[in-house]
Amino acid sequence: MSKFCSQITTLFIVVALVCAFVPVFSVEEAEAKSLWNTCLVKITPKCALDIIGVVFENGTISDPCCNDLVKEGKVCHDTLIKYIADKPMLIAHETEYLKKSNDLWNHCVTISKSA
Repeated sequence: MSKFCSQITTLFIVVALVCAFVPVFSVEEAEAKSLWNTCLVKITPKCALDIIGVVFENGTISDPCCNDLVKEGKVCHDTLIKYIADKPMLIAHETEYLKKSNDLWNHCVTISKSA
């Protein structure tokens, strides 16, 4: 139970840090923030945390959340994950996170097609 609480706490910290350190100077960053805001309003907070948990931890994702992710689209998914993975405290493992992101996307597309 303690490990689960620790993972949830970590996920909330990642989300909070991403939201807190969004520079408004760069067009690229502004576009990423716009996509971030667009994506988060279309999926549930639980689903967003599950997606982050799968990519940045060892979480799991439900079939309905996979369906929501696929409805969001690959551009949205890739942009958000890349945006988070580019943060200084995570960038050392960016390649790993991007691979996990692609694996998650492929898994969710398979789930979505079978629904």
